[in-house]
Amino acid sequence: MAQAYKNIFINITPDEQVEEKKECWFRKNNIKYIDYKDADFLITFLNEQGQIYPRRLTGTSVKYQRKLAQAVKRARHLAILPFVTDSLK
Repeated sequence: MAQAYKNIFINITPDEQVEEKKECWFRKNNIKYIDYKDADFLITFLNEQGQIYPRRLTGTSVKYQRKLAQAVKRARHLAILPFVTDSLK
């Protein structure tokens, strides 16, 4: 279960415009369930302060963004992920 997850997001400056629509990573990889116990995976969807990245940055669909938010909230409640931090990554 210890898989190496790479950061799937691209840093875009305000001057750059992306013409292609981002594809949902979960649909592309045929993921049905987001495991709240897998902290390494969930951290890829959090910024340095511990906030969840918005859909417009990740390209995640509405269905999976809701599942992701629920998984992060469960992990925070069980102290797997911090609520707030200075440096998460």
